[in-house]
Amino acid sequence: MSANVRFLKRVIGSQCRLAMVVKANAYGHGIEQVLPMACKAGVDTFAVASCHEAAEVAEVRDPDTRIIIMGILYDDDLAWAVESGIEFYCFDLDRLEKAAEVAAGLGKQAIVHLEVESGGNRTGLAAADLPDALKILRTRARHLRFAGLCSHLAGAETFANHFRIRKQLDRFEAARKRVWKGKTRPEAVHLASSAAALGMPAAAYDLVRIGTAAYGIWPSPDVHNLYLANSSGRKHNPLERVLSWKTDVMQVKDVAQGEFVGYGTAFEASRDMRIAVIPLGYANGYPRGMSNRGHVLIHGRKAPVIGSVNMNMFMVDVSNIPRTGVGDEVVLIGRQKKNVISLRSFTEFTSALNNEFVSRLPTAIPRRIVR
Repeated sequence: MSANVRFLKRVIGSQCRLAMVVKANAYGHGIEQVLPMACKAGVDTFAVASCHEAAEVAEVRDPDTRIIIMGILYDDDLAWAVESGIEFYCFDLDRLEKAAEVAAGLGKQAIVHLEVESGGNRTGLAAADLPDALKILRTRARHLRFAGLCSHLAGAETFANHFRIRKQLDRFEAARKRVWKGKTRPEAVHLASSAAALGMPAAAYDLVRIGTAAYGIWPSPDVHNLYLANSSGRKHNPLERVLSWKTDVMQVKDVAQGEFVGYGTAFEASRDMRIAVIPLGYANGYPRGMSNRGHVLIHGRKAPVIGSVNMNMFMVDVSNIPRTGVGDEVVLIGRQKKNVISLRSFTEFTSALNNEFVSRLPTAIPRRIVR
């Protein structure tokens, strides 16, 4: 992870801060495991999607790190957030007023980021409400700390969306200029995610919110190809994948020609075969779409998935992998000897985004740091 953070800091420059997005259990990697590594790599700001996630981060963060809630924060949790110094987005006037009210009752400042609508049409303060929001921030400054002005780009990772993204950039810049005309200015301006930080320098203001790339995953082929086109002989892939996913063989057995494997008739043995049973399935995050399509690594060789992926197990063909036995290591994602199974092998077969796939990995899967 340290190598990824160093690379990303070089990309965004020394005048721009990096906030690491650790929502969805740190994109499936595990908050408890990721936070210490990220802090050691020099990350001092973490962004999450909810109050629940903020509480998880607060349990394991370094004392001086900052936490920003970008999504849902119920009124019942506002006091905890303000009391704990947790920063949060305000995307309507009611939330801004409520934050000031709660902070006044506690004798503290609520640390807020004003999210404006730039064309994503998700969350965001309407342009017509911006003057009123700035007035609240100005008149209630004793209890509202204006930490950030922000918005979110609607798909910067895909070049086909860039006609829309350019409009968003213009709208956000117009909002920023309106704010700058007044006396109330934020401590930071932020708009860019991993894709925009890597591919759209104009979107990087004072802070960028890096998710996918911090874990060594390119946001999309478009963004990676753009980097390669502009790399001028630099490292082909400066991002290092953080995640490996492994299990072991549950059972090995012989299957006669003409026998079916697993549920239904998805796979019929065309010859006498030797198969290995793998003890996880779609309930453990291994996509059912990999049925008869995926591969795992055993003894450094690819073993094809045969039959349907079940809820808690699936089968692979090890006829050509001698000495496969119970307890042998099985690599689902990662390297074994000279072979590699990448995230892309999953996303290409299942039409899932990289983010979607890793964030679905259940928290029940044991995670450990390997140095």
